[in-house]
Amino acid sequence: MIVEPGDLLAAINSPNDLKKLNQDQLVQLSQELRQFIIDTVSIYGGHFGASLGVVELTVALHYVFNTPYDQLVWDVGHQAYGHKILTGRRDRFPTNRRYNGMSGFPKRKESEYDAFGVGHSSTSIGAALGMAVASDYKGEFDRQHIAVIGDGAMTAGMAFEALNHAGVSNSNLLVILNDNCMSIDPNVGALKEYLTDITTSRTYNKVREELWNVLGKLSKFGPNPQQIARKVEQAMKATLLKQSNLFEALNFRYFGPVDGHDVQHLTTILSDLKSIPGPKILHCVTVKGKGYALAEKDQTLWHAPGLFDKVTGEISKKTYSTPQPPRYQDVFGHTMIELAEANDKIMGVTPAMPSGSSLNLMMAAMPKRAFDVGIAEQHAVTFSAGLATQGLIPFCNIYSSFMQRAYDQVLHDVALQNLHVVFCLDRAGFAGADGPTHHGCYDLAYMRSIPNMVVSAPMNEEELRNLMYTATLPENAGPFSIRYPRGEGVMPEWRKPLRKITVGTGRVVREGEGVAVLSIGHIGNYATKATQKLQAEGLNPGHYDMRFCKPLDEEMLHSILSRYKAIVTVEDGCLPGGFGAAVLEFMADHGYSLPVKRLGIPDRIVEHGTQDELYKECGFDADGIAAALRELSGKVVAKAPVETVLL
Repeated sequence: MIVEPGDLLAAINSPNDLKKLNQDQLVQLSQELRQFIIDTVSIYGGHFGASLGVVELTVALHYVFNTPYDQLVWDVGHQAYGHKILTGRRDRFPTNRRYNGMSGFPKRKESEYDAFGVGHSSTSIGAALGMAVASDYKGEFDRQHIAVIGDGAMTAGMAFEALNHAGVSNSNLLVILNDNCMSIDPNVGALKEYLTDITTSRTYNKVREELWNVLGKLSKFGPNPQQIARKVEQAMKATLLKQSNLFEALNFRYFGPVDGHDVQHLTTILSDLKSIPGPKILHCVTVKGKGYALAEKDQTLWHAPGLFDKVTGEISKKTYSTPQPPRYQDVFGHTMIELAEANDKIMGVTPAMPSGSSLNLMMAAMPKRAFDVGIAEQHAVTFSAGLATQGLIPFCNIYSSFMQRAYDQVLHDVALQNLHVVFCLDRAGFAGADGPTHHGCYDLAYMRSIPNMVVSAPMNEEELRNLMYTATLPENAGPFSIRYPRGEGVMPEWRKPLRKITVGTGRVVREGEGVAVLSIGHIGNYATKATQKLQAEGLNPGHYDMRFCKPLDEEMLHSILSRYKAIVTVEDGCLPGGFGAAVLEFMADHGYSLPVKRLGIPDRIVEHGTQDELYKECGFDADGIAAALRELSGKVVAKAPVETVLL
């Protein structure tokens, strides 16, 4: 279905076209841009509320600044749809987040207007500062550098590290704080309360406006009145807000708060800020989901709702006549409550992803035992370590790709002290349409390299529950990681009684002859389909769900390597250093020599698409696994009946 842009938007193929409009036309353009996003996302899917909230800001930025020479960095890319549409990608926008289509996030190789690739949060200020310093070094003193950061992203340590550096750099840097009190879920913490104090202080805003109206008229007499006005305003902020201004304490010029939906006022302010040197911050107050009433009302639901009817607001959902498997994250969320009810030492921790991880279930049921610490993965891990020193058992739930940001804390603060922290890594493996910034490719490899760490992955929902239970037991009182993918499992009837799994033991799925497939995690279900396919062809491959990447089930491996003539390993993780590499190391250490085919994520960046599309591209969907088994089988595979099938 073709989505037709409005008259003004249809004529804009670059910011140069935008600059041909007069300022009065920007209001209509903003309305058209917002409607185009609503129309397209309702039909094709994607993130929704974040980009609607910055429509006017996006228009104003490209109207005022000379992009791409002036460098614009978005943080995070959820809010960059309008930016993409105005920079020559309007006609490609329906391919957004689809296989071989446009990325859902800014991406340097996609457009010269995407100054920096983003997906994880809180990187914009540091990146823009690096660009600004580079421009100073090259003598490009007319070049502007703008970082647009959401207030949720401002809670991360990286943002404060960059602010601290920028405050003494004197570089030409403008930070725009998009303040909507939201990331995906509502923001938490002292910074959120601080920003709320600023934006809701009617006394401060009224006095500030009157002050500048008076002192601003004196500017014709020289710079002194402006300097006086600044000092008076600083004192006023400290007095009326009963605290000093955080940003000005870091040597930033602070402007705002301003209405982030008044496009004409924004263009005037941004034009003025261009002439002010040094680091400065513009505080814009916006509404996530602006212009679509349902998205304004329930901002978490409408962050990325999928396909929906734009008129009724009904979100499309598949209907089934039979019970369907739950999402792995929901199994985690419900099992957390079950475990915590039986063990008062269990706590839950997540960095700004309570609904994304389903820890929100425990937060509602046990608010004093579950914590959203903001977009702060490093802190989440060390906070969990602190809980563990006091005899508690924290479950630290972080997306696999986001856990990369806390690797040092996992090693230094948890593993070196052998503390009892359970890491639940959601979105492990291919994350789907979010693409390479969100793929959880590396956790098997990076967790496997850490001493004292148990590294596990369930093949189904029952195994996830049992691994979570096992991780709480006293004999496993050290670091323990459990990875599982985005999306649904395979067991509609998943609420099975909890039972202990002996750490470092695998599971026989199917005995066979000649060639065997060793899988770890959910991808083992594709291996099952592959072996069933080969059975129909008269072949008899074995299949083993190894469950643990560290420690490996050595007894099972000795048995497999002694019985079979060839091995295929399968993992939804990177091949270098991963599960297959662990098997090869075991073979080398114990003198085994037989053909091994490793299937998994190759040593390259894999772009976005559905999980099944990406499994197929990388050769480890059911057909790819079957092809590898068939290739290794050759004539050595005896066509014998199945000996054992263990479910």
